[in-house]
Amino acid sequence: MDYTQVCKCLYLNFLVLAGICHSCSGVSQVIKAVKEMAIMSCDYNISAEELARVRIYWQKENDMVLSVISGSTKRWPKYKNRTMIDVTNNLSIMMMDLRLTDTGKYTCVIQKLEKGSYKREHLTSVMLSVRAYFPKPSITASETTSSNVRRITCSTSGGFPEPHLSWLENKKELNAINTTVSQDPETELYTVSSELDFNVTSNHSFVCLIKYGDLTVSQTYNWQTRKQYCSGRFLLYRIYKENIVMCCLRMGRRQNRVRKKIWFI
Repeated sequence: MDYTQVCKCLYLNFLVLAGICHSCSGVSQVIKAVKEMAIMSCDYNISAEELARVRIYWQKENDMVLSVISGSTKRWPKYKNRTMIDVTNNLSIMMMDLRLTDTGKYTCVIQKLEKGSYKREHLTSVMLSVRAYFPKPSITASETTSSNVRRITCSTSGGFPEPHLSWLENKKELNAINTTVSQDPETELYTVSSELDFNVTSNHSFVCLIKYGDLTVSQTYNWQTRKQYCSGRFLLYRIYKENIVMCCLRMGRRQNRVRKKIWFI
């Protein structure tokens, strides 16, 4: 019989039962962002002399994260090179380069050697929430086929969960075009973008609002119509490199020719 495997199975069963028993008590919360570092405390201090007589286990739900047995630290493959334990600070575990998949309930179990066998001395749990915050979206403008219509594009990336983007003016939702949401299969982070066309002959104040989970982020785009510099009969608009080119065409009173004035605004 492979007693090593039997011991492992017994220990995992113990942890599951311990977690069930502890679910009725308070669980501390730690909220961090993707790629940050989280410190989760076991709330238990021991001296260097005691370290050889205790076993320390950190697990995420039913998966092992890290253990310290007879002073030797073992890390499970998923957490190698990014977890450490601080035996001088409440046996806290430090988890670096956080990922969305790190979200979950972590349990610290301390077993102490008494009369030749290890017995549970302490148990505590920490709920880790890993968030991915969308940065403030950017809004860019571009030309359309119509001289009186301008197109603006709102976009942002690197957030979670799935976002919903809407355009607002005076708190009323507008009809957007080409709204897309995509997710990176590896990082699970989202990218969102949307376009909006508007008439340049009137003033506007648009809000690009992105909602994800219980969070929101937004950006405002203001448009002011230009003064009419031309008193002639024809006024032409054209968008050129983010500027409005105003072209005034006038017919001379005594000459059969066109006089042109152009302003770059």
